[in-house]
Amino acid sequence: MLRALVLRTPTRPSRRRRTAHHGARIDVRRTLSDSRRTGGYPLWLRRFAPRTRPRDLIVLCDISGSMEPYARAMLQLLYCAARATRAEVFTFATRLTRLTPVLRRGGPDDALARAGRAAPDWSGGTRIADCLAEFNERFGRRGMAHGAVVAIVSDGWDTGAPADLATHMARLSRVAYRVVWVNPRTASPRYRPLVAGMAAALPYCDAVVSAHNLAALDDFTAALYARRRRR
Repeated sequence: MLRALVLRTPTRPSRRRRTAHHGARIDVRRTLSDSRRTGGYPLWLRRFAPRTRPRDLIVLCDISGSMEPYARAMLQLLYCAARATRAEVFTFATRLTRLTPVLRRGGPDDALARAGRAAPDWSGGTRIADCLAEFNERFGRRGMAHGAVVAIVSDGWDTGAPADLATHMARLSRVAYRVVWVNPRTASPRYRPLVAGMAAALPYCDAVVSAHNLAALDDFTAALYARRRRR
């Protein structure tokens, strides 16, 4: 079921343009070109509108010990994300690992096995703030997160200072189109965001979902595809 999952994001205007009968702008070049057929008189105004393309999708997945019960399902979800249009996939625990090239090669079973070998910090501690800082510095500054939908899969347990996590979440939220936090533990009706890391991250999230089972994945896909920010 997870392998058939398609993760969609809202569209954004592209630099390319398309011909449109009711476009807001006049295509001067094409209008003048067509006028040569009518003696230089522009009888028809050609118009254009910008093309659209899906927003980039970035998934940052926590693979620390506290997330181990969900690791296999999350890996399959990451495989689906890597196959989505313009998706980038990272894992983190004590370090940040970019898995996109690994997950895009071969079949799902081989890709998932290679992903497990590529991330050496499986089931380790969690340094969310440090890994998020590294993502912002190495990839966010290069424009990867600008206008993108960012999904962070984590239960929020962090060995770092909550204030550091809040700082790096704020920086990410300023450039991303949406930040969706996926926390499987929120499925419990008794859940409260008492973990310091989760509490620090909440003000900078546009949506928090559980995605703890197949039924809950609908909320996750809907949160990714939402067309406006809630903050």
